Amino acid sequence: MATYKKRGHKPKTKAEKEIQIEEGSRTAEVFKSLDAGASKTEAWAEKNQKVIFGVIGAIALVVLGYILYQKFFQEPKQMEAANEVYQASANFDQALNSVDTAVKDSLFNIALNGNAGKYGLIDIADKYSGTPTGNLANYQAGIAYLNMNNYQEAINYLDKFSSDDVILGPLAKGAIGDAFTQLNQPNEAYKYYKEAVALSTNDLTTPRFLLKAGVTALNLGNAAEAFEFFNRITEEFKDAPEAAKAKTYKGQAEAMK
Repeated sequence: MATYKKRGHKPKTKAEKEIQIEEGSRTAEVFKSLDAGASKTEAWAEKNQKVIFGVIGAIALVVLGYILYQKFFQEPKQMEAANEVYQASANFDQALNSVDTAVKDSLFNIALNGNAGKYGLIDIADKYSGTPTGNLANYQAGIAYLNMNNYQEAINYLDKFSSDDVILGPLAKGAIGDAFTQLNQPNEAYKYYKEAVALSTNDLTTPRFLLKAGVTALNLGNAAEAFEFFNRITEEFKDAPEAAKAKTYKGQAEAMK
């Protein structure tokens, strides 16, 4: 049973004195070890202080450089890009909404190459690379080339585009799939349709690319995978325009399994 020793208790027996001496010795050893460790650390820090300060200084310079780069280079560059892209984007939007093929192609061409001293999407994507506007120009240029049946260029530009947007991200991947479909490369098309589906779930892009992935899988002989794509449309997107076609294709895929 443990006994409580009052503060200031003086050992009365020889055994108690020996215990007290031993405990004092252990405490002293602990503090001695701590002091030795601290001394070694201080000695190492003193010996390597140039390296330490150099590393700290390098990190500070990197952080400061990044802040200055964003403030005095990227932000002005983005503002300039936003001003320059206006006319090209306007021509791009007009082309998308045009029902006349000749007018559509003409507007897409102007949007891509510029007109009346204004930059086109190609120049903007190049000159303002690294800015949000330059990134979006890659997307618009890719869609323009896709509509003009220049599928390889469409792939090249769309592949440079990146976005976390739940609509634009899948649309870009799906458009690459469409370009590969037109180039008669179904395996590549299938890959990008599946990526488009995986990027986000929404009522606009998900059923569209589920259907395209399913049809492509069916043509590749992957009936089981095709069935899953069509089934997802009929189960999760019953009101989507693709639902009726998915129901028909689902029956075909089930028969082929």
